[in-house]
Amino acid sequence: MSKPDENTEGAGRPATAEGDPLAAAKKEAADNYDRYLRVAADLENFRRRAVREKEELRLFATTRVLEDLLPALDNLSLALAAARQPGADLKSLTGGMEMVLQQLKTALSNHGLKEINPVGQPFDPHQHEAISHLSDAGVPAESVLSVVRSGFSLNGRLLRPAAVVVSSGPAK
Repeated sequence: MSKPDENTEGAGRPATAEGDPLAAAKKEAADNYDRYLRVAADLENFRRRAVREKEELRLFATTRVLEDLLPALDNLSLALAAARQPGADLKSLTGGMEMVLQQLKTALSNHGLKEINPVGQPFDPHQHEAISHLSDAGVPAESVLSVVRSGFSLNGRLLRPAAVVVSSGPAK
C-alpha cells in the first residue's frame, strides 16, 4: 500500500493554494490590489496634507515681519498723540519721526529688504527708473543726480526700481 501524498485530497487535487497556480495568482492579485489601495490612500493623504501645510504657510508667512513692525506702529501712534498736544515742539516731533523711520527700515532690513539709493552712481536701467534728465557740471553724464523715490530689493530680487533724475553732464 502506498502512502497518499500529503498535499492531495481524495480526488487528487491540491489541498492548499500553493499547489494551485490559479488560486495562488488570485491571492497575489488580491494582495497587490490591497497594497495599491493603501498606497493610493497614503498618496491622497500626503497630497491633502501638503496642500493644507502650503496654505498655512501662505497665511502665516508674514507673522515674523509683522511682529517686528508692531513696535514701530506703536511708536508712530505715540508720535501722533504727541503732535496733537497743544504746544508740541516741532523739532522733537521731527526727531521722533526720524527714529520711527529708522526703526521701520531696520525691521524691514532684518527680513532681507534693502533700500536702493544710488545718488552719484552710474545709471542702471535694471535697478533705476529715469524720470528726468538734467544738466549738471558736477556730476558725470549718465550718473544719478538725485533720487525722487527710493527703490527696494528683497533678498537680491528687485521689488521697486529707484525713480531717479539722471545727469546729462555739463550744459552744452
